[in-house]
Amino acid sequence: MIIIISLLAGVIFGFGILTSGMANPAKVQNFFDVAGTWDPSLAFVMGGALLITTPGYYLILKMNKPLLAEKFNLSTNKKIDSTLIIGSIIFGIGWGITGYCPGAVLPAVGTGNHSALLFCVAMATGMMAARLIRSRTL
Repeated sequence: MIIIISLLAGVIFGFGILTSGMANPAKVQNFFDVAGTWDPSLAFVMGGALLITTPGYYLILKMNKPLLAEKFNLSTNKKIDSTLIIGSIIFGIGWGITGYCPGAVLPAVGTGNHSALLFCVAMATGMMAARLIRSRTL
């Protein structure tokens, strides 16, 4: 049952990303180009997501436990440290340069977009490199 619900959630997410145009890197890059061909539609997509997510989290977290799990798996880390800041900067630069967000790139791969697939390979390589670096410095 959990696999079916996960698949359904993924399909809904992917459909929303594709319908909103957020799998199109040019649309995302135009959002960041405030001095040129600025496209504010990404702000509306994000705002709409917040309008749904904010009350959703409020209602869900009032429950004792999730419907399909034993407990909520929420991060307990509340620190704003250099790792978070550097990671956020790298995420923002990568998003701005490529036009792909890690979540939105997956539906783009499903459309056969070769640049999206290349982004996923680069993202996976970066994640593995970061994990290797962290394991050697801890």
